[in-house]
Amino acid sequence: MIFFGHRFLKNENFYHIFDIDSILHTPPSSTIYVEFDEKNLDIINHAVINSLKVAIFAKNIREILYASSLGASYIVVEKELAKSAQNIAENYLFDAKILALTENEDEIEELALLGVDGAIFSNAIIKISSS
Repeated sequence: MIFFGHRFLKNENFYHIFDIDSILHTPPSSTIYVEFDEKNLDIINHAVINSLKVAIFAKNIREILYASSLGASYIVVEKELAKSAQNIAENYLFDAKILALTENEDEIEELALLGVDGAIFSNAIIKISSS
């Protein structure tokens, strides 16, 4: 299981951006984080074309499938969707890792038993603006 934002473990941060210009305000080789939305397709496509790692937050199974097809490195979901997302990822052999959002270390054991690839705590997601 991989962890992002856990207080014991050093790992990369994700940079939540809202437009393509915001990418300029992220560190080199950083992972771009966007919510799946049709209005964010330009950001996602730009990042993938430029070989940037992209984490896409998906709210449902359809968005999980789209995120994988768009080339996401990570697909971030709420804990309630994690098991279904992981099953789909394994069934369709996604390249993306499934990460469950969590705020509580007590949920790590549950996520491990669900077989989820990883957990991400909200402090690992840093909001970036283009200004």
